[in-house]
Amino acid sequence: MTHSITRRTALGAALGGLASQSLPVWAQATWPTRPVNLIVPFPAGGGTDAFARPMAAQFSRLTGRQLVIDNKGGAGGTLGAALAARATPDGYNLFMGAVHHTIAPSMYPKLEYDLEKDLEPLLLVASVPQVLVVNPTKVSATNFADFLKLVRSSPGKLNYGSAGNGTSHHLAGELFKQQTKTFITHIAYRGAGPALGGLIAGDVEMMFDGLGSSASHIQGGRIKALMVSGAQRNPALPDVPCAAELGLPDYTVTTWYGVWAPKGTPADAKARATEELRKACQADEAKAVWAKQGASFPDLSGAQFATFVNGEVRKWAEVVKASGAKLD
Repeated sequence: MTHSITRRTALGAALGGLASQSLPVWAQATWPTRPVNLIVPFPAGGGTDAFARPMAAQFSRLTGRQLVIDNKGGAGGTLGAALAARATPDGYNLFMGAVHHTIAPSMYPKLEYDLEKDLEPLLLVASVPQVLVVNPTKVSATNFADFLKLVRSSPGKLNYGSAGNGTSHHLAGELFKQQTKTFITHIAYRGAGPALGGLIAGDVEMMFDGLGSSASHIQGGRIKALMVSGAQRNPALPDVPCAAELGLPDYTVTTWYGVWAPKGTPADAKARATEELRKACQADEAKAVWAKQGASFPDLSGAQFATFVNGEVRKWAEVVKASGAKLD
């Protein structure tokens, strides 16, 4: 009897061992069991980092596992996206992309990845409205109505700066021209920082910039905000009217950031990652950073985030086609 029990116990242990070996590593323990890599496809210190790093800090605090920021800049963010698309889909490789990645399919003749096929959307983590700002020493208009009259009376004479051809700053201006039936001249800079510096110096008269980077200069009086994109005013600039109340209900331009996983990442790992990232973004410390940047936490995940991304891809494709925008 004793030998029979021993044999059954040994057999059960052996079968249990085989079963555990057949399970993926992520299923054998609660995710995450080790550090998680987050590819950020822009150089350190950029706009994406402004949200990725506070989110990573809260993720690490809440889970006890580090979310490692891996900056892979180059080719307008498409290099990092391509690396993420080829990363091992084990739940320990994630990707933080931005609005730029929904513009890229229309601007680049060939990409080494397909945003909507090779990457699976997890969570839209931050959205920052763009704001129309002008240099007050170069533009006499103090409100949007007077500014629009000025633009229409002097077609092509006002210049707007952008972070470069094909960026959201550039296409925000092209969308503005289409919806207001006006003409302003585009001046491409090599980055949002230099473009904003050009605006403050008076080298260009206006810019469509993310609220986060413009807010301190607006408050300091170096530039003036005339309109915030979207259907509602932003708490960071409560006195600045939104596009909808100024007669532009379809003018919605945001600089947004989201997290994806490589296609094939296990469903359980994706669900846990989404939930832990959501908790990180909702932590009080992260909320304070978002508020300072004039950002909101949209909390769109899974299929809702995928629908949003698809809409952005189609919207910017139409703007690119209508404007004839091309890369340098």
